[in-house]
Amino acid sequence: MMHLSTQAERWSLKTPLRDGGGVLSDLDVVVVTLTEGIHVGRGEAAGVHYHGESAQSIHEQITRVRWQIETGVSREQLRDLLPSSGARNAVDCALWELEAMRSQCAVWQLAGLPPPRPLRTTFTIGADSPEAMASQALAFSVARALKLKLLGDELDGHRVRAVRQARPDAWLCVDANQSLTPRSYEALLPTLLEADISLIEQPFPAGNDAALEIIEAPIPVAADESAQDVGDLARLPGRYEFVNIKLDKCGGLTQALAMAREARRLGLEVMVGCMAGTTLAMAPAFLAGQLAHIVDLDGPPLLRADRRVPAVYESGNIWCPEAAWGGIAQ
Repeated sequence: MMHLSTQAERWSLKTPLRDGGGVLSDLDVVVVTLTEGIHVGRGEAAGVHYHGESAQSIHEQITRVRWQIETGVSREQLRDLLPSSGARNAVDCALWELEAMRSQCAVWQLAGLPPPRPLRTTFTIGADSPEAMASQALAFSVARALKLKLLGDELDGHRVRAVRQARPDAWLCVDANQSLTPRSYEALLPTLLEADISLIEQPFPAGNDAALEIIEAPIPVAADESAQDVGDLARLPGRYEFVNIKLDKCGGLTQALAMAREARRLGLEVMVGCMAGTTLAMAPAFLAGQLAHIVDLDGPPLLRADRRVPAVYESGNIWCPEAAWGGIAQ
């Protein structure tokens, strides 16, 4: 039998991060550890805040199916035990690493992925005054790509212009987090074009995105809240060009890989993002990111501290060492 344990942890952010959903100062996560003899697998989840998930709810979800997990469950069977959620993500990632440790190889090999390569990642700038966002853009000197959080208010255009003026060299995208209306979206578009914005993420609330079929915008749009798991993908073409896959949303690396492959089949480009998290959460997403055109895996740099084996951020790229999570390649 496997032994399952859960541990709640709190990690402080260097600077509070603000978006349309509120302000995040401290990050609460749950770490699942699966132990089988000498082999150990781990997974971390923060959950999806707009679904009401919390460290407590993740722990309770897992506890309700603990017996079934400990007596033996495959990643495929896990889909029947837990819904797409942070809880399933943490267990799924722990199962991947446990299998890698048993097999004495790396998760990327088990998943049939090519050897991982460093990935260019965006760095997130929380919504603030235009001056504060420009200052943070300059502070992220290592970043080659920046994501700007917007609030759907009258300052959004000023925020975009201030950051572009501060960082004329950077690839920029904006994340509205469902805060725009068709009217405010069309009013903001000239500014986004002038500032050479390369991607717009989730402008409208999930379920209210039919307007994207009729608004002419030369900037690609990515679905985030409108794309929770693989079942949401079929309705995205014609509205979105990208889908933002997050392990906490879809329920783990298993489903993230399935989503990436199905998105490509449907003609959608793939983006892999994250909730805030430590390297233990970034490492599985980093593997999914090997199938992506854009990645947004900047969780650890936002934190005051990280895991013992941290992700490496250099020249705007992220690299997750095998020793951080997922076994060692043979």
